[in-house]
Amino acid sequence: MSQLDTMSVNAIRILSADAIQKANSGHPGLPLGCAPMAYELWMNHMNHNPSDPKWENRDRFILSGGHGSMLLYSLLHLFGYGGLSKEDVMQFRQMGAKTPGHPEYRHTIGVEATTGPLGAGMGMAVGMAIAEAHLACVFNRENYQVVDHYTYVLGGDGCMMEGISSEAFSLAGTLGLGKLIVLYDSNRISIEGDTEIAFTEDVAKRMEAFGFQTLLVEDGNDLKAIGRAIEEAKADTKRPSFITIRTEIGYGCPAKQGKASAHGEPLGADNVAALRENLNWEYSEPFYVPEEVYGHFRKVAEEKAKSEAVWKVMFAAYCEEYPELEALWNDYHGEGIKKAADALLADEGLWRRGEKAEATRSISGKLINRLSELLPNLIGGSADLAPSNKTAMKNAGDFSAEDRGGRNLHFGVRELAMTAIGNGLMLHGGVRAYVATFFVFSDYTKPMARLSALMQLPLTFVFTHDSIGVGEDGPTHEPVEQLAMLRSMPNFHVIRPCDAVETAAAWYAAIVSEKTPTALILSRQNLPAVEGTGKDALRGAYVLKDCEGTPELILMASGSEVSLIAEAAEILAEEGRRVRVVSMPSMEIFEEQSQEYKESVLPSGVRRRVAVEALSGFGWHRYVGLDGALVTMDGFGASAPAAELFAHFGFTAENVAKAARALCTD
Repeated sequence: MSQLDTMSVNAIRILSADAIQKANSGHPGLPLGCAPMAYELWMNHMNHNPSDPKWENRDRFILSGGHGSMLLYSLLHLFGYGGLSKEDVMQFRQMGAKTPGHPEYRHTIGVEATTGPLGAGMGMAVGMAIAEAHLACVFNRENYQVVDHYTYVLGGDGCMMEGISSEAFSLAGTLGLGKLIVLYDSNRISIEGDTEIAFTEDVAKRMEAFGFQTLLVEDGNDLKAIGRAIEEAKADTKRPSFITIRTEIGYGCPAKQGKASAHGEPLGADNVAALRENLNWEYSEPFYVPEEVYGHFRKVAEEKAKSEAVWKVMFAAYCEEYPELEALWNDYHGEGIKKAADALLADEGLWRRGEKAEATRSISGKLINRLSELLPNLIGGSADLAPSNKTAMKNAGDFSAEDRGGRNLHFGVRELAMTAIGNGLMLHGGVRAYVATFFVFSDYTKPMARLSALMQLPLTFVFTHDSIGVGEDGPTHEPVEQLAMLRSMPNFHVIRPCDAVETAAAWYAAIVSEKTPTALILSRQNLPAVEGTGKDALRGAYVLKDCEGTPELILMASGSEVSLIAEAAEILAEEGRRVRVVSMPSMEIFEEQSQEYKESVLPSGVRRRVAVEALSGFGWHRYVGLDGALVTMDGFGASAPAAELFAHFGFTAENVAKAARALCTD
């Protein structure tokens, strides 16, 4: 290691330690131990351009161990990403700073993914590698490797303990994602102490069993050995690679090195001074980096910018020779969404009431296949449930180690990793992704769905078998509380359509969404075509059927219960009641409408309201108020035919009418 290399690595360490100390909060252990591997990767192997962080053909880097965020911020600052200044580094973990406690996508330029929940970055990296492989198959031509980059992800023992890593890497090995390279910070320490207390497996053997090339670097400070391992990993194009790098947590700080206490607390002023002395860092001023180090990073950044310049020349020649592929490239990278959305809106057949009863999962399946023709970059699949979810695209092929061009993804029974992979696909760009499973198993997707919302990724979730209508499978497979769970999440649209028209609206809303994920909640059982449904479903809630004059009662529902309240309204109307029927497929989208529109649908003066949904009533109180009533689930389901379950739990027109009558005591 040259003196300049040593100073550069130590600059990363010192900046990290100083920022954490100033904030009196943070995780110094990972930056101190991983600085050499990160420096070697970013300086000598990773293809990136700090002056254009969104260059399509850049290598991707994800810090899965997001608690070590100061490692990433130090790199971004030294390379000159987005003007991330020394002052920004000094504001680490402060309100409004560009340097939050964990890396946040869209918040800090150069951050490729929001990380922090351990293992999440591993799954997202797999999604990015799938996107790269697929796009390379679609666009590359002889002499024109327009898509040709690697995905690097760095994580530690905690990431490898989390089940999501095994889920994701098992699939990555099966798919032979040769441009996925994992850097494993193996320091054998977790928060509670030595990993021997809970984690004694041979991780490399596990990764080998998954189908990875496995490599070992014994000394995490040996830049040459790290570099050789990275190049060896890149040379294996058939298998993803896993590089175990032996490090010491908190390296360089005598009192903390190799100890659990280095993980998640500032070193302390005396220990920061000892770190400087031990690393032979002669500058006592906090956050000071000598100009020769800054100059070194600037020079390399300028050299790396040339790679993009060469790519742009090649891409221009590619576009001239293949104008049809240039048009397709533009569609993949944004223009195709508007075309597909316009085509859906213009298709009057989609907005016309159907004639037969049909499950919304089946209707969704038809729409997916229509969209697969309109959106050539639509890609997705299910956690081993495509025949039940109706999520397979009939003429799109299956993505595999042998066929990178397929757009149907087979995730296996891996709901958590599936969602992380979906996030990675969306983060990579160039593809529009969806994921699917039974609604009750949305519990398995929740942590990564939350990241979708945090990162403002318009990933589409297809959740079928949406209520006690699942029937004979019983309460383990009948969702109750899941709808309330998803509705409680910020920046997340939940749409539960009642028929074909509302399902078309749901898919349209999902496709045009730019920064909000969408969950489509779909039925297993056939639902009747409902009179009055239409494009107003795009507003989240609307009047489906009204009475003359001011209504004295409002019945509202979503999904399979909409036809039920329409029937109940007829019973009440025959009794002389003035009843309004409101379909509310999406509370979140309804809340985004103007106050005037919301008042027109749910007049504040009409306080007798009944909400009906064959799931938990949690969340409906905002619409029924103190004077209203709920016909919802207050316990788990049971195993029986769906029709019997609906009757047993009170989801009948007569019971809804009874609940409404009880409100009319005058």
